[in-house]
Amino acid sequence: MRRHSLLPLALVASASLAASPLVAQFPTRPPAAMPLEAAQFPPFAETILENGLRVIVVSNNKQPVLSLTLAMPGGAFYDPAGKSGVAEMMAGLLTKGAGNRDADQISAAIEGVGGSLSASAGTDFLTLNTAVLNGDRALAFELLADAALRPTFPTSELELLRKQTLSALALQNSQPAAIASRAFAKGLFGDHPYGRSADEASVTAITRDDLVGFHSQRMRPNQAVLVIAGAIDTLEARQLATSAFGAWGGVAAGTPATRAAPQRMRNEILLVHRPGSVQSNLMVGNTTWTATDARGYALTLANQVLGGASDARLFQILREQKGWTYGSYSSVVRRRTLGSFVATAEVRTEVTDSALVELLKQMRTLSAEPMPVEEFERQKQTLVGRFPLEIETAAQVASQVAGARLLGLATDYVQTYRQRLAAVTPEQARAAARQGIRADAAYIVVVGDATKLTDRLKAIAPVSVVDVDGKPLVNDDLEVKGGALDLDRARMVPVSDSFTVMVQGQPFGFQVTSLERDGDGWAYRERSQLATVVQQQTDVRFGADLTMRSTRQSGRFQGQDMRLELSYANGTVSGEGVTPGAQGMSPVKFEGVATPVGTVDDNLVQGLLPYFKWTADASFTVAVLASGKGVVEPRTYRVAAQEEITIPLGTFNTYRVTVSGGEQPGTYWVEVAAPHRVMKFGPASAPIEFVRAR
Repeated sequence: MRRHSLLPLALVASASLAASPLVAQFPTRPPAAMPLEAAQFPPFAETILENGLRVIVVSNNKQPVLSLTLAMPGGAFYDPAGKSGVAEMMAGLLTKGAGNRDADQISAAIEGVGGSLSASAGTDFLTLNTAVLNGDRALAFELLADAALRPTFPTSELELLRKQTLSALALQNSQPAAIASRAFAKGLFGDHPYGRSADEASVTAITRDDLVGFHSQRMRPNQAVLVIAGAIDTLEARQLATSAFGAWGGVAAGTPATRAAPQRMRNEILLVHRPGSVQSNLMVGNTTWTATDARGYALTLANQVLGGASDARLFQILREQKGWTYGSYSSVVRRRTLGSFVATAEVRTEVTDSALVELLKQMRTLSAEPMPVEEFERQKQTLVGRFPLEIETAAQVASQVAGARLLGLATDYVQTYRQRLAAVTPEQARAAARQGIRADAAYIVVVGDATKLTDRLKAIAPVSVVDVDGKPLVNDDLEVKGGALDLDRARMVPVSDSFTVMVQGQPFGFQVTSLERDGDGWAYRERSQLATVVQQQTDVRFGADLTMRSTRQSGRFQGQDMRLELSYANGTVSGEGVTPGAQGMSPVKFEGVATPVGTVDDNLVQGLLPYFKWTADASFTVAVLASGKGVVEPRTYRVAAQEEITIPLGTFNTYRVTVSGGEQPGTYWVEVAAPHRVMKFGPASAPIEFVRAR
């Protein structure tokens, strides 16, 4: 019997094709682009009501839907001094009570017809949107007019929004990308309004009167545009607009005076120190022009070639060739008074300087060398080809038209966008890159560990080092300062506490902790379970003088074993184990990491909080070992406010204590009265709380 060897089917197929004359018939190059056809837009009809409101009707009966977009100058650019966040918070409340409806009634009305209603404040503009089926057009106009003209700004909704905003800000302070964006805007624009951003102080200072005043000054018809797009004829649209908005009166306040953005003659680096960070976030860019500048089309194409997609230069070189990052991109932002260009990358700490050098090189090359025609045309076709996908729906058309009008662009901007983009030549794009990107006079922000990056970055450009709040740092500040913890150790007694884990208000698990005598020292033990997701046991041993001795941790995370073992000795700590990380379970191993006097294992901090010397203005900076990565970092526990909270155990007067300095900011509520029990706590990054059960 004859034996036959079996080859993989894919190999057989490949061999067959290689021998076939059909292979020669396969094209080796993409087909040439078809002649560009004008995008098909429904007719536009424009009118101005007696009160100055500009109404644009875009009739399109292809789908039985109607979209309304009401927009006006009223974004963060117009925030009062010291009150950054007013525009965004006001927009957040427009749909939380208006006319004769409260927040629940508004939601019920619009959701009951399968529609949507929203309001938002961007950098320049305040925008309200609603979309409904054609038969519900009357309700859409009514709800939109109520939100714009008759918001009630309920105090309860304001305080809820304030709490949510502060939580979001706390979370942003732990996210490298958000830290970089805030620092980049501040440095790039300086004292110009585009450089401002909301912070805890400004959000806390905002009152209901501020929101009412901002609404009165900015939300006026003479600078607003209403775009009505969808299944409606022009006559009826104008009648509905006049009925809903005709009585709207007043004149918007003038545009505030602004300062010019900084002008740079060389590259400058701002290094934001993030202790222990294993990666760096890079942002490199410059200011450009107003939105109406004719060079905008060419700069858009130059940016697309550089970093506008995954087949652009930055992605292909920094990721595909070098393997330094998961992705690197660039973008051009149009604003009413001053635009910007920015290129970004997230890279490993050890290749930060190399990645920055390469990124700047690619920016220079774009300006200095002719763009290959094939590359340029491919990216141009990408932009030109995808634009019709951005105006498929009534809501997309309304948004594009409203934005173009408020930016002061030509009345036919949307209709002729593709043709104007297609007319750009490679040399025009190169000239725009030279004028707008300016690789040798860029502002550069790097968020990472300054102890590892400062000297290496100084070889590229002058470096200024700051903390995540923007406070200038010198070399001496980069080392974590030790010092004996000033605790009330006389109050330390064996104790056991129990917490219920709540997720979105529902029980999800438990945590039990205890502080016990351990020979001449102490043992802090914690046992936690979060449904079937996490089961964890922790045992921390430390001396009577609070000197750390050991930490043992074990358990399971999403069905996988985790463990961690740390040993402290002679002012150092060594550890090894397997812990959850951003990419799943990750091995941990470090040896001889220096621990300054007073260093506390991060697993122990919660157990020591009751013994801090709490007052209404207390603030404690503690050297904390981030046990999962073997890094000592400063964390600050600061009383932000005194609050009365109600939990199932009762009502308590507490200090709201914010935690900053680590990767996971959070909040503790510590009882004002001794023994200063922790009443509840939770991270800023998730809707989870640990609430005292006994």
